[in-house]
Amino acid sequence: MSTPRLRDVCASLEADVLALQEIDRGQRRSHGADQTAEVADALGAAPGDWRFVPALVGEPGGTWRAATDGDAGSPEPGYGVGLVSRRPVKAWHVVRLAAAPVRSPVVVPGGRGRVILLPDEPRVAVAADLGEIVVATTHLSFVPGWNLRQLRRVVAWLAGLGPSCILIGDLNVPGPFPRLATGWRPLAEVKTFPAEAPRLQVDHALAHGPQPAIHAAKAQKMPLSDHRALVLELGSEKWQSEP
Repeated sequence: MSTPRLRDVCASLEADVLALQEIDRGQRRSHGADQTAEVADALGAAPGDWRFVPALVGEPGGTWRAATDGDAGSPEPGYGVGLVSRRPVKAWHVVRLAAAPVRSPVVVPGGRGRVILLPDEPRVAVAADLGEIVVATTHLSFVPGWNLRQLRRVVAWLAGLGPSCILIGDLNVPGPFPRLATGWRPLAEVKTFPAEAPRLQVDHALAHGPQPAIHAAKAQKMPLSDHRALVLELGSEKWQSEP
C-alpha cells in the first residue's frame, strides 16, 4: 500500500475520529512511512490530536521486542495502533497488554487449509479524552480466550477514564461475545471480515455510559485491508443512556 493511496482512502471517510490497527512506523514494507502521521495530515488533524502507539518495536514476523511507553517517540521501526481526531484531544492514555503464553493454530491464507502454530504478540490500547467522551482503539490477540481476557482489562481501564466511553477496533472476537464478556453496548452489528464477502464481525464498537444517538452504522469495503471499515455516524443533538 503506497502512502498516497493510504492518505486518499482514509481522507475519503471524512471521519472526525479514525481508529487504525496493524499500522506501521518506519517499516521497510511501508517504505519507512509513519502511517499514522500521514493519515493525520491527510485529515487535517492538529499535531496534538493524533497518536501512534507501538505494540512492538522491530519487524513483525522478524526480530522484535515488546514496546514500552518510552518507545512512543522512538526512531526505531514500530507496529501497533493509531488514533486520529479532528476534534481537540484533552489527554491521551495507554494500556499495554501482554502476549498470550501459548502458540495458537492459524489457517494460512491461500494455503489450502494448512494450519500453523503461531506465537502471539503484545498488544496495546490507546484512548483519547475528547471532553464529553473518551474514544479508544485496540487490536487484540488472535488466541481464543486470551483476547477476551484482554478485552475485559481494556474496558475496566476505560471505565475508569470517564463516564462515557467508546472502544473501536479489531477485537478478534466474533459476533455477540464482546457484549457478553463486557456488558458494554454494541453500536454496530455488521459483518466485517473477510472484506470480499464478510461472514463474521470481528471489528466492533462498544459503548459505556451515555452516548450520542447512532444515525447510521455500516461496514464499508476499502481498497487497503482484508477487513471492512466499521463506520459510525453519531448525532450531536441528544445523548442516550444504555438500556
